[in-house]
Amino acid sequence: MLELLGSVIVLVGSVFLFSAGLGVLRMPDSYNRIQTGTKASTLGTILVLLGLAVLHPAWAWKLLMLIFFVLLTNPVSSHALARAAHAIRVGEADSTVIDRLEESETRERTEGRN
Repeated sequence: MLELLGSVIVLVGSVFLFSAGLGVLRMPDSYNRIQTGTKASTLGTILVLLGLAVLHPAWAWKLLMLIFFVLLTNPVSSHALARAAHAIRVGEADSTVIDRLEESETRERTEGRN
């Protein structure tokens, strides 16, 4: 029974990883690609690692440490990539209507001059 449960969890994680790859191909600009890839790949990786922990209980602590590492590094790295893209003025898609970072930077520049 545990073998079936572990295999199903790995399969669901694989579906999320596939959707992350598909999202990276389908999204219109870098910022949306970063967001799509990060959210789906983080969940997919965690599910695959949890499924492996169910299938191989002896590896559970090591896999849980990997899950913790993924939870810490994926969001931080995607944030750094998005900020770097914004800093070098990578363009947004026409469908993007709000850029809160640009708004706050503009507000800081104008308030700094007064």
